[in-house]
This record gives sequence, structure tokens and C-alpha cells, in this order.
Amino acid sequence: MRIITLNMNGIRSASNKGVYTWLNTQDADFICVQEVKAHESDLTHEMKYFGDYMSYFSFAEKKGYSGVSIYAKKKPLKIIREIGLSLFDHEGRYLELRYNNLNVVSIYLPSGSSGEERQAFKFEVLDYLLPYLKKRMTLGEPIVLCGDWNIAHQDIDLKNYKGNRKNSGFLPQERQWMTYLFRDGGFIDVYRKLYPDTTDVSYTWWSNRGQAYLKNVGWRIDYQIAHPLIGEKVISASIFKDEKFSDHAPLIVDYDF
Repeated sequence: MRIITLNMNGIRSASNKGVYTWLNTQDADFICVQEVKAHESDLTHEMKYFGDYMSYFSFAEKKGYSGVSIYAKKKPLKIIREIGLSLFDHEGRYLELRYNNLNVVSIYLPSGSSGEERQAFKFEVLDYLLPYLKKRMTLGEPIVLCGDWNIAHQDIDLKNYKGNRKNSGFLPQERQWMTYLFRDGGFIDVYRKLYPDTTDVSYTWWSNRGQAYLKNVGWRIDYQIAHPLIGEKVISASIFKDEKFSDHAPLIVDYDF
């Protein structure tokens, strides 16, 4: 089973940069997309009916903002677009496809970099999400959460870790939250399971400022985070950088599942 996750930073922009041509070569079972930045009326035929996939979307109420989607080769038994946190749900940040033995989520956590109000909202989301996910773990559901978490967990997950300790995305509280998710929640960071020590080849996002991409001054903020029933079956993981569709790079993971 192959799952790809990618923050497209605008589905129309990524489409114009050839993302669907590339995706067509990947034979993924699931493609999880974040930052759609569109409503249904904005989508082209290719975006709605890509290849032999079924497409599912959760759009933000605000036009041209946020939004997530999943392309799946198999029709789900149930589709979930809300977790019960009002503003988070209204911003189209969660989409889950449920099957008999697998649940696939595309998730987009908010950034707090624009100011104190959004950082407070980010903490509110984290406070709500941790018990929500821990409950899912106790139910024994094989779930994999794919997306842009807007948090670099460890020093090796970003280039300038010393200079970013007081910045959103690398705050101590955010990093500790991810530790709780893995240590106490029992979830597996599947990329780190395979590559516990890699640094600069693991980055998935680069700022558009200061030639960050060319200099590889990046962050690893895109993850596939899985229940052990799935995470323990990871075979390979890679980050595709040969083409640039967004300010994020696709994370490709293969599972023996």
C-alpha cells in the first residue's frame, strides 16, 4: 500500500506545475492533500476525477483558504469531515476515509506564525486533538494521519533549530505535544521509524524567502503518523524533490498492509 501526502499550497497552482502528471506515475493507493485553497466550483475535471481515483474534499468556509482532500482507489464505508472543534472544522482541516481495516486521514494543523491569536488557536487545536487521537488509539483502530502538522519535532527536523526555538512550529510546547503523541499516545512517526537520524534529506518544507530551497534551509513538518498496526508495517519512505510543485515536497510511504 502506497500513501502520498502533499501540501499543495493551492491545488490550482500545483496542477499548473504538473503535480497530476507526476502523481499519475506513482500508483498510490491514497493521495492526501492539504491547503487546497479552493471550493468545489473552482476545481477542474482533472482535480475532481483524477485517473481511476475517487476524490473526497473538505473545503474551508473561507474562499481560497485551507481545505484538505484525499484521492482513493477504493470507496470508503464512511467519510468524516469534522472532529467537533468548531473553528478547526469550519476551516476544512480534517478529512477521514474509513474502511473495514483501515482509516486514512488528511489533516492540516494551523500555523501560529501570523500572530498570537492564531498561535492560541493552534494550542487550542492541540489540546483538543491529543485526547481525541489517544481515544482512537484505545479503540484499536488502524489509522494513519497524513499531512502538514506545522511542527518540527526534534532538532534534526529543521536546519536552523537554534534560531527557531521561540518561533511557532518549534516552540517547546509544540514539540512536547508531539512527544506525548508518540510516547504516551502510542502513535508512530513512520519516517523516523525508518530513518531515526537523518537531517537535511528529511525536510519537507522551505520558506519562500532567502533562497531557502536552494540552500536547503528546510523543516520537516509533513508526516505520516500511524497506529502501530500500520506503522510497524512500513517498508520505505522518501521525499520527492526532483520537481517542485509547492513550497512543500511530497512524502511517499509504502506499507506491507
